[in-house]
Amino acid sequence: MKKISLLPILVLLTLAGFSQVPGGMGGARGGMGGGNMNIGRFYGKIVDAKTNKGIEAVSIQLVQNKFDTITKKRKDTVIAGMLTSKAGDFSLENLPIMGNFRLKISAIGYKEIDQKVAFEMKMGQGGDMSQALAGIDKDLGNIKLEGDSKVLESVTVTGSKPLVTTSIDRKVFNVEKNITSAGGTAVDVMRNVPSLNVDIDGNVTLRNNAPQIYVDGRPTTLTLEQIPADAIASVEVITNPSAKFDASGGTAGILNIVLKKNRKAGYNGNLRAGIDQRGKYNLGGDINIRQNKINVFASAMYNQRKSISTGNTDRLTLVNTPNTQLFQDDKNISEGYFAFMRGGVDYFIDNRNTLTLSGVYVNGRFKPESNSDILVDTLYTAGKTSSFSNRLSNSTGEFKNRGIDLGFKHNFAKAGKEWTADANFNKSQNENSNDLITKNYSSPSGPLVRDFRQLIDGFGNNKFFTIQTDYVDPLTANSKLELGARAQIRSLESVNDISIVSGGTPIKVPQLSSQYKNSDNVYAGYVTFSNKVKNFGYQLGLRAESSEYDGEVKTVTRAGKDTTINYNNNFPISLFPSIFLSQKLKNNQELQMNVSRRINRPNFFQLFPFTDYSDTLNLSRGNPNLVPEFTYSSEISYTKTYGTSNSFLASIYFKYTDNLITRYQVAEPSPINPADSVLINTYINANSSYVGGLELINRHTIKPWWDITTNLNLFTSKINITDPKLVPQDNVYSWFGKISNSFKLPKNFTIQLSGDYQSKTILPPGGSGGGGGGMGGRGGMGGGGGMFGGSQSASQGYIRATYGVDMAVRFDFMKEKRASLTLNFSDVFRTRRSDVYSESAYFIQNSFRRRDPQFFRLNFNWRFGKFDMSLFKRKNMKGEMEGMQNGMQGVQQ
Repeated sequence: MKKISLLPILVLLTLAGFSQVPGGMGGARGGMGGGNMNIGRFYGKIVDAKTNKGIEAVSIQLVQNKFDTITKKRKDTVIAGMLTSKAGDFSLENLPIMGNFRLKISAIGYKEIDQKVAFEMKMGQGGDMSQALAGIDKDLGNIKLEGDSKVLESVTVTGSKPLVTTSIDRKVFNVEKNITSAGGTAVDVMRNVPSLNVDIDGNVTLRNNAPQIYVDGRPTTLTLEQIPADAIASVEVITNPSAKFDASGGTAGILNIVLKKNRKAGYNGNLRAGIDQRGKYNLGGDINIRQNKINVFASAMYNQRKSISTGNTDRLTLVNTPNTQLFQDDKNISEGYFAFMRGGVDYFIDNRNTLTLSGVYVNGRFKPESNSDILVDTLYTAGKTSSFSNRLSNSTGEFKNRGIDLGFKHNFAKAGKEWTADANFNKSQNENSNDLITKNYSSPSGPLVRDFRQLIDGFGNNKFFTIQTDYVDPLTANSKLELGARAQIRSLESVNDISIVSGGTPIKVPQLSSQYKNSDNVYAGYVTFSNKVKNFGYQLGLRAESSEYDGEVKTVTRAGKDTTINYNNNFPISLFPSIFLSQKLKNNQELQMNVSRRINRPNFFQLFPFTDYSDTLNLSRGNPNLVPEFTYSSEISYTKTYGTSNSFLASIYFKYTDNLITRYQVAEPSPINPADSVLINTYINANSSYVGGLELINRHTIKPWWDITTNLNLFTSKINITDPKLVPQDNVYSWFGKISNSFKLPKNFTIQLSGDYQSKTILPPGGSGGGGGGMGGRGGMGGGGGMFGGSQSASQGYIRATYGVDMAVRFDFMKEKRASLTLNFSDVFRTRRSDVYSESAYFIQNSFRRRDPQFFRLNFNWRFGKFDMSLFKRKNMKGEMEGMQNGMQGVQQ
């Protein structure tokens, strides 16, 4: 008998969901016993060898050789069995994944079949996760019953899923055991994922650019702040996406968030509750129930938040004569809640066809309040005069996100061959109201000179529809063909009204207000072919994409005339090839190399030609003349697994971009006083840019009770642009590091201690789309953009070094460790900050911010579940079938 490593099996159990079930791998000690390993499934179809039609009432028995404690001898034991349906289908579930088995098939008029089946733990080519997952949910294909004595070949089932996986095009990190994010959002999860950098506002960057956010393999309009951490099973980091994925995203990669879902027969779930140091609480839970052909899953969470941030800005403005020096102190308090609900149903039409319907609903309401003290010195040559103002911003913002997804999957009789199709519709909207009161004084302690009140009311509506189909055909044991097509249709509407309050009555200013709508459509198709020759594997891909963009803006000119501006961009079909190579070496080592071409199309706000006056200190406008940027990416990586659960990954990467979309500033006459000039933040296409670096990731079990994961990223970048108005800036060599320790202590205690350090880094260009997931930006809950010094990267500059330490302690208790208490403590030493220096031909600025330092959160979690099939008896077609099924359940118990 082939020796099977125990570790992959334990890991597989954990990732399969048993950390959520009493008695599972997260349950009592000695969890190897009982039904805890019963997660496997064999299914298939019995057909007549001559007619290929399904045969009804065929006896299916799964036999395992076990040790009899009474006779002290080994004997064959039937551990599962049933009669086939009218169509010839059978499905044996809740099977142990260890050991060898025999499948006995018999029917009147046919010869009996006795064939071997087994679970063999191994990965597919390049860490192919589809092959790994197939190991615990195996289609045995169409098994033909013949009149002769021929016995079908033995069937071997393969499958495993390590805690950290590197496949040919991605890195997969299991985050279910990450206790520092308990009770938080996806932003808290990302702080512990290697390769990702998270700032104090929750904006995530991947190699100094914002990645595209996917949920369960599809683009989403959700932000990371809107996804509960406890709903996430794993995070896939795709640094250089293949032709299978959207070509959009420019220099950024893809961050795919895989949500928890369980399809094992029975029921399981958990309930959660928590409270933080400011008295804000969170409640949540999820449940999965499967009976017969129906699997139902649902999760919900309600989270209250109160965030406090402080900051200051020092800015020298050079655009007017005389120059001015601004000193600004800010305090922001944002209080509110968000609710997350997700649910769906899987309908197993038969063993090879599954229909899935799911939906998501997110709602949030926040009330940010910002208080800014602004001192301005006018730098005359013969002296200087000062002015002081206090600005109070009271905002109310509400967002809603509703989505529905319909998916179909067909598994062919050939193992691994499948066809999927799905349609997704997502609608989000936000409403914002901001009351800005500015009071001007002759000096900080002087009398009030005048006050000024401004109202900003905004509404946005975003509709996002995608339809996609994919086909996978493993041509041979080592080769695979994949085809797919996708259409994306998006529309956006927005209204932004700006009013001046005079005598208590708001008066709308049409020249500063706007109403706009736009639509963009992307159509794509792809093909990839992968093959393996001995220890060498390759994947060749080609994607074709085209897009069209239309926009309309309604506003009023200075003369009071209504005007409508229409603009559009059509991008013809572009081709995006990708090449992935892998070479397995001796002693569990592997080399990989990949090359790809991608595109970043300008988004709406980068094209929007209207000037946004909602924040008088930070005016912004898009550029409808922008063209897409194209990025050529390459990466070479080396992986090594050693010991029982240790791994090392080293990657060298380089990305070159032409026509890089970057922020830019221009000086124009003020719309209020044309004699003065104001700065407009806009966008241009730079000549080119490059990003290169070296990344190291190591996971090591130092002791049975101590695991450590380290991540080091050394990188540099450079933007090439020919413009005398921009201050030249050389490339800066930067690095960031992460370390995460997990300690399993006696008495059911676990401690997680993690830290990160970001060195001095140049400002990102700001052109990459996709969104890093923070709550900033238009439509966010942050009110105006200028509360903390405003736009920074329409210029050259850098971000000063910052670092932080987080820790968490968990205590497991109750029978089988069904419950746990987790105490989180973030930014332990009060060191995380945003400290930015920026300059252009028009200003020099230093901006400093700190948000929610030394923050405590306490969370309770209770797991429940049962996989005893006697609770969910199948409604079989015949009494004999039901009797056999109940008998098999008695054997399993």
